[in-house]
Amino acid sequence: MRFIDTHCHLDFDELRDQLPQHLADAQALGVERCVVPGVTLAQCRTLPAFAQQYPGVKIAFGLHPYFMAQHKAGDMAQLAELAHQHYSELVAIGECGIDAMVEDIAAQQQLFIEHIALANALGLPLIVHHRKSHHLLAAAFKQLPPQNGGVIHAFSGSLQDANTYLKLGFKLGVGGTISYPRAAKTRTTLTQVPLDSLVLETDAPSMPLAGYQGQPNVPKRVVEVFEHLCAMREESPQDIAEVIYKTSQEILSL
Repeated sequence: MRFIDTHCHLDFDELRDQLPQHLADAQALGVERCVVPGVTLAQCRTLPAFAQQYPGVKIAFGLHPYFMAQHKAGDMAQLAELAHQHYSELVAIGECGIDAMVEDIAAQQQLFIEHIALANALGLPLIVHHRKSHHLLAAAFKQLPPQNGGVIHAFSGSLQDANTYLKLGFKLGVGGTISYPRAAKTRTTLTQVPLDSLVLETDAPSMPLAGYQGQPNVPKRVVEVFEHLCAMREESPQDIAEVIYKTSQEILSL
């Protein structure tokens, strides 16, 4: 079986020292590609060289809402310029979005809309972060509809939330959250949506699966996310693997 980890922060400090080993471990289990999103302007500047160093790594550029305090006026304009320069190397714009646990929602919303505009201009999908913000994302999408869909990273929510995103051409990122019994609503939703609306991700080094709390998450665990998903769905593991691999390739042009 072949897998793609559609969202992992391989360049973060927690993974850097043993990164060749982490990638080898993942590849040994069939993980062929890893998508590394942008989070700040300075980090995005380093991503093209990072991707050249590690075959199988693909990149996206974005300003993560979690780092709002670090983003400066003019960062988005510079990010857009950088994205145009490295257009052929990008699979998406993101990680971007709205996080209701971070201050200044109005500024986050404006920044997110600028990401949608950049993705539309470049013909690229979006990698979208959400936390208690489905309604805020919906408002932004109404103001400026995304033209190329993308991935709702670490999707958690109701079937209604899921369908709203699917109608806009998005896929739902399935990660370690589904390994926790407390995620009952999300687990139920992910059994009710079409199989070809799902992609796999780890969010390494964050979002550890149940049983690995306190340890950095790693890309090989995308296979365990897959196993948890198989236990929830009615399709055969082979079909689930094939459909999700194809969906990931198509939405991110891998």
